[in-house]
Amino acid sequence: MVTFGIVAAVVVLAAVVFFGFYRPWQLRWGATPEELARSMPGDEIVHHPVFNATRAVTVNAGPEDIWPWIVQIGFYRGGWYTYDLLDNPGRRSAERIVPELQHMEVGDLVPFGPGKSAGIWVKEFVPNRSMVWWNKKDDRTTWVWSLDPLPDGKTRLVTRVRAPVSWAEPLSAVWLVMLELADFPMMSKCLLGIKRRAETLAASDHRTTIVPTVPAGSR
Repeated sequence: MVTFGIVAAVVVLAAVVFFGFYRPWQLRWGATPEELARSMPGDEIVHHPVFNATRAVTVNAGPEDIWPWIVQIGFYRGGWYTYDLLDNPGRRSAERIVPELQHMEVGDLVPFGPGKSAGIWVKEFVPNRSMVWWNKKDDRTTWVWSLDPLPDGKTRLVTRVRAPVSWAEPLSAVWLVMLELADFPMMSKCLLGIKRRAETLAASDHRTTIVPTVPAGSR
């Protein structure tokens, strides 16, 4: 029969592994010390994040080959390039640039699920350079994308998610737990999915140009 002491020991060990090793590693997966330390667009929105994750990957393509894949992200849009059964109800993420999904404006909703407000909003963007998504209802979450060209023609694709927790609203703690447990598996696969698609696009030399209709900035 399993004793309380054994259960407690397992819980403590799991906590040590999670907080001592796994969490620090996954919060900076792929990112360089310089990328971790630098400020990014949108950092000023969430001042004291409890969850602050900066992840990155090198893409063998230019920013113009990566940008269209980010623009069309979303539930029942281009998908999330991750586990489609979980985050896009089984509908496969796009393997091509979809022209009708390439229009973007500040204030647009990036849908996480069904409904008119289930998602995160575009706060600002600079085409082929950076994009900031945020929860405009309460300024509690930001998700930033940055495309940093390298001298050899490659690009560093860097993403940062920042979220605080409000003890006055228990749901924010639930959201934080979801981020801690599910964000990394999804985000790492998303980055690698974009990398594969962008490199394929670059190799085919079939590019799509995005021209914003609203200047970068917040509403």
